[in-house]
Formats: sequence, C-alpha cells, structure tokens
Amino acid sequence: MADSSNPLTGLDPEQAAVVTAPAGPLCILAGAGTGKTRAITHRIAHRVRSGHVRAQHVLAVTFTARAAAEMRARIGQLGAGGVQARTFHAAALRQVRYFAPRLFSGREMPELLDSKARMVGLAATRVGIKIDGTGARDLAGEIEWAKSSLIEPADYAVAAAKALREPPFDAAKVGEVYAAYERVKRAQGVIDFEDMIRAAIWAMEEHEDVAEQIRSQYRHFVVDEYQDVNPMQQRLLDSWLGDRDDLTVVGDASQTIYSFTGASASYLVDFKRRHPDATVVRLIRDYRSTPQVVGLANTVIGQARGELARLRLELVGQRPPGPEPTVRSFPDEPQEAAAVAARCRELIAGGTPAEEIAVLFRVNAQSEAYQEALAEAGVPYVVHGAERFFERVEVRQAMHALRAATRSLDATAPLAESVGKALEGVGWRPAETPAGGAAREKWEAVAALVALAESMPTLTLEAFNEELARRAALQHVPTVAGVTLSSLHSAKGLEWDAVFLVGLAEGTMPVIHARTPDAVEEERRLLYVGVTRARHTLWLSYAAARAPGGRPRRASRFVPVLEPGRASQHGFGKSIGKTEVVARVRRTVAISCRVCGAGLLSGPERKLGRCTDCPADRDEELLARLLDWRARLAAVQKVPAFVVFTDVTLAAIAERRPGRREELAVIAGIGPRKLGLYGDDVLALVSGTTVEDLVGSD
Repeated sequence: MADSSNPLTGLDPEQAAVVTAPAGPLCILAGAGTGKTRAITHRIAHRVRSGHVRAQHVLAVTFTARAAAEMRARIGQLGAGGVQARTFHAAALRQVRYFAPRLFSGREMPELLDSKARMVGLAATRVGIKIDGTGARDLAGEIEWAKSSLIEPADYAVAAAKALREPPFDAAKVGEVYAAYERVKRAQGVIDFEDMIRAAIWAMEEHEDVAEQIRSQYRHFVVDEYQDVNPMQQRLLDSWLGDRDDLTVVGDASQTIYSFTGASASYLVDFKRRHPDATVVRLIRDYRSTPQVVGLANTVIGQARGELARLRLELVGQRPPGPEPTVRSFPDEPQEAAAVAARCRELIAGGTPAEEIAVLFRVNAQSEAYQEALAEAGVPYVVHGAERFFERVEVRQAMHALRAATRSLDATAPLAESVGKALEGVGWRPAETPAGGAAREKWEAVAALVALAESMPTLTLEAFNEELARRAALQHVPTVAGVTLSSLHSAKGLEWDAVFLVGLAEGTMPVIHARTPDAVEEERRLLYVGVTRARHTLWLSYAAARAPGGRPRRASRFVPVLEPGRASQHGFGKSIGKTEVVARVRRTVAISCRVCGAGLLSGPERKLGRCTDCPADRDEELLARLLDWRARLAAVQKVPAFVVFTDVTLAAIAERRPGRREELAVIAGIGPRKLGLYGDDVLALVSGTTVEDLVGSD
C-alpha cells in the first residue's frame, strides 16, 4: 500500500498543506500540472485512515467518468477504499433512481434521453422552424445552456441577451422551441440529464426525509474542476451540503473554458466570500512541463484581464530544461499541415511514440487538413472525441470474434496467441500495416486490443473478454498508437510529450465570434490550456492565408510572433530557486534552396536544403550504401527502417556528404540522440567505408 506510514511522503509543502488542512471549507487553487489529484486523494485518504471521517461518508465529484475512475483507483491504493468518486450526473442519477418511487408517485424513474436532437427537431417543427441535424444540435446546445443556468423558457430571450449569447435563430423563437421541447418530453414521458439533476435537487428541497437520508450518507464533499461548475450543479451541491461546510474545492480560474455551456468560475472566485473562514492553498509547482513550456504558459496567461485574472497563478517549472518552443508561420494552411505532418514523422523516427504526440486546433473543421497531411506522410493518427473506442465498428467486431473464440480455441494457449488467431477472422493482419488514413486508424484500433492482450499474459481468453467488457462499460480505452488530433476543448485534462498548436491566426484564435472582452479572455485561456498540455516539445504555428493565394490574415494576438525577416527572439524567463532558466520562443530560421534560392518550408525540403523539383547533386552510390546499412541495422534492432533514419534524411546525407559530426548534426532529423547512436557509422560510410566493413567490425 502506497505511503502506508506517512501520508505526506513524496508531497511538496503546498500539497502537504492540502492534506493537513483542518476540516471545513478548503479552496485549492491548482495550476496545470501541479499534482492536484495527488493532493486531494492524499487528503481524503489521510482523513479516512486517521479516523476523522468514514470512507462511506465521503463523496468526491468531478466532470468525467475517466477522472472519477482515476480518483477512485488512487484513493483505493492509499488504503481508503469505499470512498465514492463520481461525476455530478452519475451521483445525481444514482440518488434519483433510488428515491424514484417517492419522487414519481410509486413509478420508476422515467426513461433518460441520450440525446436531445430528435426531440428538439420535433419541437422546432411545431413552432414552424425547419432545421437539419446541425440546427438541431445548435438548438439543443442553447437549451442545455438555459437549463444548466436555471433559466425557464419564458425567460430565455431576456437571459440570452443579457449573457450576450448568439443563438442560432431569433432568441424569441429559440424560447418557443425550448418551451415546445419541454412539452414534447412530458407528452412522451421522458426526461433529459438536466431534468434528472433538477429532480435530485427537488428531492432534497421538497422532501425532508430524502434530504435527511442523503445528508446522513454523505457528510464530506470534494469537488474537482470547480471552475467548471454551472448554476444547476452548484445548487445540487448546496442541497447535498445543507447547513454543513465540510467542503473541499479544487480549481484553476485560468482554465475556465466552458462558459458557453453555462459553467461559471464565479463560484471559485467567490468561495472565500461565501466561506469567510475557508483555508486557501495555492499549488504552483508544475511537474508536467519543462521550464520552457511553463515560461510560455505564464507569458500567455500573464496578459489576462478581467475578474478571473485575480486568481491567476504563476507556475514554477520543476522539470529539467528542454527545447525552446517554436512559433512558425506558413503561406497557407496546406503547407502548415504538411510541415506539421513532416515534423510528426521526424519525432516518431527519433523515438517519440506516436501516441505521445498531439495536434490541437480551435475548431473541429481544422482536423481534415491534418488527417490528410498525416495520411500523406504515412503517420498514423486518431481523432480524439470523434467516436468512442468501444463503439467503433471494427472494435465491436473484434470483441465479438474474441467471445466466439472461447468456444473453439485451446483454453491453455497463451493469451496473445489466442487473440491473434481469433482476430484473423475479422481481417487482422499484424504484418500488413496500412500506410495511413481511415484504414490505418482501424488497424491501430484492433492493434490496441492485441497490445492489451500482450500486457496481460496471465489471463485466459475468457478472462480477457470479461476485462474488455468491464473497460467498455467504463469507457476505459487502451492507448492507440497514433498521433492524436483534437480540439483544444477536448484536450483539457490530457497531456503529451509533444504538442502542436496549429491555426493560431486572428479569426480562429480568438475565434471570429469572440466579440466581447470576456469572450476574448476565454479564448486566451483556451490557448493557455493548449500550451500546458505539452510536457517537452511545443510547436505553435499559423498560416498567412487559408488557401494558396487567399486573403492574408494576421497571427493570433495571443502568440508572440516576429515580423518576417527579423532575427530577434522573444525571451520568457522564470526564476526557479537559485537557478534562472530562460525559455525562448523563436521563429523557424529561414532556409533558402541552395540551387534556386527560394524559401524552404516543408520538412523534406528543409532537410535536403533544396526544392524537391530542383536538380539533385546526390552521390547515388553513397545513398545505396546508406540504405543497405539502414536495412541491416533495422533488422538487428527489430524496428521499422524509418525509425533509424527516414528516406529523406538519408538522401540529404548523400547530397551534403558531411565530413564532420558538426556538419552531420545540422541536417534536420539528426538530433543529439541519433548523432550519438549512428554518427560514427554514417561518417564512415560517407568517407568510403563499406557496409560489410562496418558489420564485420561489430
């Protein structure tokens, strides 16, 4: 059991202050990467194990099933099993189902809608509005905002105007659709998620016996991501608490990015006012990102204005220094996407796992260009949030095949062997890896199941199927080996070794409909969230036009970008103890074609030092030896050939023919690691050594 002797083991002073804070209201202001989950789980475990609270009396709530599962697991590992950790929706649903006979006149809880779209479509038709699927989703979003903000249909138009909403239709008409939607639901005897939470609130506000039973069960509350609470969720929390105040909240005002859904950081901002005797602890030591990334994050959020800026935290990086973040510009979006794909391929070839790379964008429509560019570059990718893993057709087919295989395969065979044989029936061919695109994405999804089986060699096939069923129920997704494509909103709560923040141009970041100061500040916070997803490598880029020859546009006001032709750098310094670590953001150094003098932007051209259509001065015999050497080395190391060096890198070596390590090191794609592993061999080959001589000397 972890930390069985001392609950403060491994904690920094601020985290320790969270653990030992007295009972009562506690507000934890926790910056990105500062170990907030570690702090609050240790606090819960410490209070349970010390006998101050009983595990079954603690309710921890957060916003995703993934976060709740992680919290439960960590608390259990700390010896405090039995603590309830759930999402707001899951906690409310459990209570409403339990008390349904009392709340619904002896009946079970009404059917819960998975989606509002169909009902909204019916409601719109009844008030004379013709809409398609997109319109239905937009109207559903407005209704969710109103219900989460405790706004009734008759009050929608006034409330929307006051909140500076931009509804998809005339506000009065949206109010009519909202009212009709409520009538349609009642007629069909169904409820939505907001109704369910409202029922949980009503159960306690109108039924004293229900309130007494719930409050006797739950006496100590922890709320994660408190800046994302909406008015309805806050009212539910107040109902749970009653007149008690044993409440711990954790939040970061600088990560408030869901205001459009009704989330309000005002509860975090006003916590001390509502609870004058509250303890406040600030977590500012960032263990996730390098000081260079932290420095840029501080610079981005350091310009914030408005009410939430009062709770801004200046993070202090704790990791060793890393590479400087780079800001790059491109003539148009296709060239930006191609350069990102080329760099992703270089990172993978250099040893960075594909699943540790992410390309993040402001709007989902930007995804297509990067899917195309990555597929063209032969780089596997997954689109985060597009479809749940266990709902993918190929995953469902694979799981069906695995269940069927329990009746035909040898139960004593190794698990990985059984899984491989079972999946042959659905077309799984481990040696036939598609180059990219949708086919590669499907292959990688099935490959994730195979990798999961390989990680659990002691299980039988039947037990493995049970594990898959459990994960499917919890949406516990295995890691898929592909570059992640995600919107900035969907990326919150995640992290990667390398992050590409793309499309950072005015009109996209901030998005064009962010017209008020508050909306612009939320866009700034969204970029801050994106920056803080990166552990080590960070790329920021924008295109001067959407399409080749298109209307020019400026870089985002949030990003430090140099004017073309300038060689100066922006510096971002951060003092860490007695050591001053300076992180700099630089533009890509301009490289011109050594043949025609044109500027080079794509990764392959920059490696070669010339345009791809300019004549090559290449030593073909040397290139042949390099390819032979690479093939033999890859076979020995049991890795794909491009992991050693890409074709473009070898071509660049054959053209430039470096004679010294310094000359070799300036070729893109040959970093310090590869220089150390392969530099001597490459220089020997350039000087005329045969592959046989190198192999024979090993």
